[in-house]
Amino acid sequence: MNEHVARDLERARARTLHLTDLDEPTLVAQHDPLMSPLIWDLAHIGQQEELWLLRGGDPSRPGLLPPAVDSLYDAFKHVRADRPGLPLLPPVEARAFNIEVRARVLDLLDRTPDDDLFTAGMVVQHEEQHDETMYATLQLRQGPPVMVGEALPTGRRLGHERAFVEGGEFVLGVDSAQEPFSLDNERPAHAVDVASFWIARVPVSTRQWRDFIADGGYQRRDLWSRRGWAHRVDADLTRPMFWTDEGTRRRFGLEEDLPADEPVQHVGYFEAEAFATWSGARLPTEVEWEKACAWDPTTRARRTWPWGSSAPTATLANLGGAALRPAPIGAYPLGASAYGVEQLIGDVWEWTSSDFTPWPGFTPMVYRDYSEPFFGGDYKVLRGGSWAVAPSTIRPSFRNWDHPIRRQIFTGLRLAWDA
Repeated sequence: MNEHVARDLERARARTLHLTDLDEPTLVAQHDPLMSPLIWDLAHIGQQEELWLLRGGDPSRPGLLPPAVDSLYDAFKHVRADRPGLPLLPPVEARAFNIEVRARVLDLLDRTPDDDLFTAGMVVQHEEQHDETMYATLQLRQGPPVMVGEALPTGRRLGHERAFVEGGEFVLGVDSAQEPFSLDNERPAHAVDVASFWIARVPVSTRQWRDFIADGGYQRRDLWSRRGWAHRVDADLTRPMFWTDEGTRRRFGLEEDLPADEPVQHVGYFEAEAFATWSGARLPTEVEWEKACAWDPTTRARRTWPWGSSAPTATLANLGGAALRPAPIGAYPLGASAYGVEQLIGDVWEWTSSDFTPWPGFTPMVYRDYSEPFFGGDYKVLRGGSWAVAPSTIRPSFRNWDHPIRRQIFTGLRLAWDA
């Protein structure tokens, strides 16, 4: 297990270094008020690794950085909009700090019992989550491309097919025995009863979203919730983020034609909700989503992944960020769940209709502020991960959450219907 965690740490760090292999002006600039400068993320990753693995989560214990510098990377103390004005470590010093922390951490892991590795796994996931945030920052950045995406499998036409999920009990969530590195809001596993429902076999495509726009989807008040319409008007929403009036989109410094058969991305919850109404459907609850993803009705047991127990590969899901985009609809037939639902893992985060609340029996993990401060706030749950998520940081039980107005993250949707 120690070697497994060490490999995950090194894999995450390789991606971090790839994403920050940029000139200093690019690293220190704030490319959008919603995002931190990349240089803040870079040093924050090392600071949190040191805090949790070398200082036992106690910020009062002396670290490698002076206290005044260490506190600059407290995400609760300094909001993103303020971070460009902080006296942050320059790139050379931030990289040197991370190297020193990592060397000490790897030495410590060699002497750590397997039973005490949860915090190291949490740190891996923290770094991978910031890597995805850095992809979002680089998508917001203006200027010529600094990355090139790798090729993806071809898709296939599936139309508007639905899968039927029969009602009844299933096991929602996981325990540490099944998923030793699952986070607190995914636990504990517990039985819940779900009514029968239908769910779309694949995510909503760009082609479908263009039809929504053509039918006046952004002008029809009847399709939107009260809050959603107020936000649509205030923000002057007329199309997904990064789409242009010319029918193109901006993606990592390139302008390209809209790919009709790709899952739509960069839409907020209110837009997703309106699209579902226009389609005569609704968004799935997160409980429905997890059942369609992980439950096997034949064995009456959870699967580790939608397709079974084997680890994700390039033939099963689009993960890791190398493609810089979602895969075409129908690209992963081998990744289907027991119900025949495809592309549940990777490609786009899928909005659900659920608010972010704890499962019964919730117990905070070592990092108490990961989930608990956000329960009951204005957050909707997203499921499934995106193309930018690392395989080590996504599971059918993983719960992401964000404000319903957010669009800079790699969000899409899947439809559901009552049975």
